[in-house]
Amino acid sequence: MDKFFKLKESGTTVGTEIGAGVTTFFAMSYILFVNPQILGQTGMPQQAVFLATIIASVAGTLVMGLFANVPYALAPGMGLNAFFTYTVVMSLGFSWQEGLALVFFCGIINIVITATKIRKMLISAIPINLQLAISGGIGAFIAYAGLKNANFLNFTTDATSITSINNKVYNAAQTTFQHGVSTVVSNGSVTPALQMFNSPALVLALIGLILTVILKVRKVPGALLIGILATTVIGIPMGVTNLHVASGYSIGASFHQLGTTFLAAFSSKGMGSLFASQNRLILVLMTILSFSLSDTFDSLGTFIGTGRQTGIFSGEKELALEKAPGFKSKLDKALFADSIATGVGSIFGTSNITTYVESSAGIGAGGRTGLTSVVVAILFLLSSLASPLLSIIPTAAIAPSLILVGIMMMSSFSKIPWSDLSEAIPAFMTAFIMAFAFNITYGIAAGFIFYCIIRTVNGKAKTVHPLIWGVSALFVINFLVLALV
Repeated sequence: MDKFFKLKESGTTVGTEIGAGVTTFFAMSYILFVNPQILGQTGMPQQAVFLATIIASVAGTLVMGLFANVPYALAPGMGLNAFFTYTVVMSLGFSWQEGLALVFFCGIINIVITATKIRKMLISAIPINLQLAISGGIGAFIAYAGLKNANFLNFTTDATSITSINNKVYNAAQTTFQHGVSTVVSNGSVTPALQMFNSPALVLALIGLILTVILKVRKVPGALLIGILATTVIGIPMGVTNLHVASGYSIGASFHQLGTTFLAAFSSKGMGSLFASQNRLILVLMTILSFSLSDTFDSLGTFIGTGRQTGIFSGEKELALEKAPGFKSKLDKALFADSIATGVGSIFGTSNITTYVESSAGIGAGGRTGLTSVVVAILFLLSSLASPLLSIIPTAAIAPSLILVGIMMMSSFSKIPWSDLSEAIPAFMTAFIMAFAFNITYGIAAGFIFYCIIRTVNGKAKTVHPLIWGVSALFVINFLVLALV
């Protein structure tokens, strides 16, 4: 074991690596319950998503540990799962099967660009401040989703502001609707406000948020998971947590439901319909691009941010990464593991898999090799027995963890030079259109387009990488197509 993982060379021991693996697992295990809740809103069976989450996380984390020999763990990315649900399915109108097909293509693309110099070009093409804005904007997006899921906000509109009902132009004279009202769209006069905390579910969500904040500020290991479980328990006497475990919630039923999502990406409802309409071809390509951009920079930021501080990725290794194609360095191998996991996840039924920043908790506990990752993978595998818990954890217990994860991701805002408008405007457009429009793709598009505009106005058009110009042009074409169809 020492020889395989190079423990002595890395200055660590078996005991230290095991402890680091346990620390990392409890820091990120909240995803086991959050991911099914988020993806379940698309119509995907939650128990199937639960198992798909475990399978993809185990596969990716094992490759990370055994192939790359680095102490990082993988699971469905927060932000990427929200993008899958709220943007790809609910906003853009893709089915969840088509969404899984998009994720599969993203995994294939990431494998290709990891093995070639395309990834290096992509990384160098996007300005650092836009990268920071994308990361922080996804955090704002997640935090906003948490506030909405907790029902902390209400939105008021009047009849004159309504533009459509049930996807049809609103007619004030119409007072009845066949099959009832399913969707209402209003214009910008909708006014948000804070809810009155007069229902048990709202109070429970507030208690959960306060409790999770305290645990996180006090740096309690596994704070998010503890917050979810503790809030669920507190909800019992409040009548929010229903202790009745449906007979359908069992490990056997979970495997049965997995048949619904397994290979759904390749079904007639997945890839079979994804390219059926030429009218949305550009939209499909833009969505795959958005998935790939978010996944690539999320993982790369985690690797570089922690690897440079600890020496896991040495300067020589990073230099080799920049100069050579293929899998020459630990970072290349780690990015390959990340890409493989995304493909596996889409096959079994979950959104993009990414390297978790919570891995830094295990690294902080002394983890330096792939043995840490192997321990995390084993614990994920054992957690498959927790499937019955899915039926009793209320949304009010999950929402606080979304808010906290979002806040933590927003830390990248501190590195953006907000006093420089030429940098601040594209960063603002990226981050806050992403959050307020509830659409990660549109945020990236806005940032790219305004970056090109400002650079051109300042006489620096030639400093914009051709790849940014090309992608921005595709985004503009996409918006024109959406406006005209």
